[in-house]
Amino acid sequence: MRPADTSPEAWAVYLDLVRRMTPAERLQRALEWSDVVQKLLEAGLREKFPRADECEIFLRSARLRLGRDLFRKAYGDLLPDDEPAL
Repeated sequence: MRPADTSPEAWAVYLDLVRRMTPAERLQRALEWSDVVQKLLEAGLREKFPRADECEIFLRSARLRLGRDLFRKAYGDLLPDDEPAL
């Protein structure tokens, strides 16, 4: 689905570029974007919790990605339940 702020011509160029990619290239791009999203999440957590060390940032990130119940099963009570899950 074409984004509203993208012209049909630009969207056609984008789709052509994607169609020319090999499956390995598509997977590589997906992994790169996943890494970008993870870094943005961690940057937001660092801004929200400026005193948090790297371990706490990792745990808070994991709790957001896994959800509260699965996080608790995997990590127990390593992180206090001080913030509502997003």
